[in-house]
Amino acid sequence: MSEVLLRVQNLSIAIQNGKENLTAVDSISFHINKGEILGIVGESGCGKSLTALSIPGLLQNEIKVLSGNTYFDGRNLLEISKEEKRQINGKEIGIIYQEPMTSLNPLMKIGKQVAEVVILHEKKTKKAVYNDVYEVLKKVGLPDPLKSMDSYPHQLSGGMRQRVMIAMAIICKPKLIIADEPTTALDVTIQVQILELLKEINKEYNTSILFISHDLGVINRICDRVLVMYSGKIIEEGSARTILIHPVHEYTKGLMESIPTREQKGKKLKCIEGRVPSLSEKKYGCPFAPRCVNVRDICILEAPKMQALSMSHQVSCHLADLESEMEYVRI
Repeated sequence: MSEVLLRVQNLSIAIQNGKENLTAVDSISFHINKGEILGIVGESGCGKSLTALSIPGLLQNEIKVLSGNTYFDGRNLLEISKEEKRQINGKEIGIIYQEPMTSLNPLMKIGKQVAEVVILHEKKTKKAVYNDVYEVLKKVGLPDPLKSMDSYPHQLSGGMRQRVMIAMAIICKPKLIIADEPTTALDVTIQVQILELLKEINKEYNTSILFISHDLGVINRICDRVLVMYSGKIIEEGSARTILIHPVHEYTKGLMESIPTREQKGKKLKCIEGRVPSLSEKKYGCPFAPRCVNVRDICILEAPKMQALSMSHQVSCHLADLESEMEYVRI
């Protein structure tokens, strides 16, 4: 049985709007096993990035965790001190952001920025730190580590900057890496290289990865399990293979159908009509009901509960046919 590294229980997050708290993440629960790559997928505004940033405690001041618990390697991250969080972040939890140009210091050379992570968390000589930085930049595939160490962020390409962010995330060999849409701004070729690099790191160090994306195609390339989020809730959960081959929720199906394929070349891509509801909108029943092509009266009147279709597949949908799903699992 796999050992759990991170367990999130009934997490709710709200954005303060004047005197009102607008719920952005609504009582979600999930876990990540040691050595596992877990993906969270959904459109912008579904709450996936807020969920990820709440783990290391990097939410902005106007965004608050209303309730829930986040246990990392046995410790509740929502109850530890700021000093304990500083010790964990960078050393035990590494973070890769979507756009490295806004995360890297434009006035500081790459070598010094990567070295700061080691200096903050480990007592090493300057020579040892220098060697660590050189080796990790070499590890992430920068063609000339020495030149890169002496370069500023603007002197590197987008793919090289993202490799630097990965180097900063892994240099202390963390137990968990949070990757928040790390390939979105990259072209397809570089995107594939970054995904392969993350899978290599996962296998070599047994590092767990929480991978955030709006693209199920990317998620299915790298993840073991997938959580599908919509309007602050987890609406489907399963192995990457199950979600790819047999999605059940209409929203998950829509995401799958919007992935470009060779067969669709020159044709108009399918899209999910409508939009994610704003945080201020009153929500009744299923949050996806206004966009669902198979909506029924019960979907509008009553919020669906998460139901197990198998040991590794759950869905929150009134239309899920349990009998046919169990027959599919047996086959």
